[in-house]
Amino acid sequence: MVRVAILGATGYTAYELMRLLLRHPEARITVVTSRTETAHISSVHPSLSGRLDLQMENPTPEELAERADVVFCCLPHVASMETVPKLLSVGLKVIDLSADYRLKDPGVYETWYKHVHTDPTRLGTTVYGLPELFGDRIRGQSLIANPGCYTSTSILALAPLLHAKLIEPTGIIIDAKSGVSGAGRTPKTNILYAECNESLSAYSVGDHRHTPEIEQVLTESSGQKVEVIFTPHLVPMDRGILATIYATPRGEVTQSQLLDAMRRYYVGKPFVQVVDHLPRTKDVAYTNNCHITARVVRGKVLVFGVLDNLIKGASGVAVQNFNLMYGFAEATALDP
Repeated sequence: MVRVAILGATGYTAYELMRLLLRHPEARITVVTSRTETAHISSVHPSLSGRLDLQMENPTPEELAERADVVFCCLPHVASMETVPKLLSVGLKVIDLSADYRLKDPGVYETWYKHVHTDPTRLGTTVYGLPELFGDRIRGQSLIANPGCYTSTSILALAPLLHAKLIEPTGIIIDAKSGVSGAGRTPKTNILYAECNESLSAYSVGDHRHTPEIEQVLTESSGQKVEVIFTPHLVPMDRGILATIYATPRGEVTQSQLLDAMRRYYVGKPFVQVVDHLPRTKDVAYTNNCHITARVVRGKVLVFGVLDNLIKGASGVAVQNFNLMYGFAEATALDP
C-alpha cells in the first residue's frame, strides 16, 4: 500500500485526486495539507464526509516523509519550485501539478512566468507526465511534471498528425474553450457568477503561458520545430475543454488518412479515443478520456479535441502517472 500526501488540498484538482485515490486499491491517503487551513478536510470538501477522516495541516518535509511515500503537489507555480526540492531531499516521490517543472529552459520559464526559476537544474531532466507520449519514461521516476489541461487537449489532438508529417508544423491555430473550474477555486472577479454567466470571452491573447509548453512537447514528439497561436476562452460551464485547431496539410490529405494516423498513434492507449463524430465536452465529463477527430475543409485540416479539464487535464492523468511510477496497471482507479 502506497502512502499518499496531497499538498494544497483545498482546490478542485486536489478534491478530484482524493476522490480517485479513495477507490485505488494500492493507495492510502495519509496526509492532506494546507498553508492556511487546519480544519477537517470535509469542511472544505463536504462530499468527503465519512470517506476521508483527516485534518488539514502544514507539516515539514521531514514529517511528511515519516507518513507518506509519494506527494501530489497541488500548489501554484513558484510555490511548487520552493517545496519540491525539499520533498525530494527527504526521499519522497513527487507528482507536481504546477507548471514549475514542465518547461526545459529556465529562460523560457522566466519569460512566460515572470519569475526566476530557483531549481533550474531539474528543468530539462524532469519527465513530462503525458503517458500517451512519454509513458516509457515515467516508470521509476522520483519527479513527474504533470501536464496542463489546455496543453493536454492540444497535444493529444495534434501529436499524431505532426508525427505522421500530415500537417505543417507552423501556422497552427488553437482555439480552445474551458469551463470556469479551469481558473481554480480562489475567488477572482472574472469568474464570479454575475461576470461569467451568459458570457463568452477570450483571455491572455498572444501571451498565455501554455503556449511554450505546447510548442516544446510537440517539437520533441514530432522531431520538428512546432509553432502555434494559442487562444483560450472562458465558457460559462463548470468543467471541460474543447479545442478547435486549424492547420495546413502537407500535400493532399483526406479525412480517412487523418483518422487512420490518429488511430495508429494511439494503439494500446486506453484513454484517447479517435471518434468519427464531432466530440462534445459532455461525452468525457468526469472521465479520464480524451476524444479527438479531424476534418478537411476547403484545403485546411481541422482537428478537434475534448477532455475534462479536472480529470484528464489534471488529477486523472496524475493518477495515471502514479500508476506508471509504481508499476500498477495504468487504468487503476480511472475506469468511469
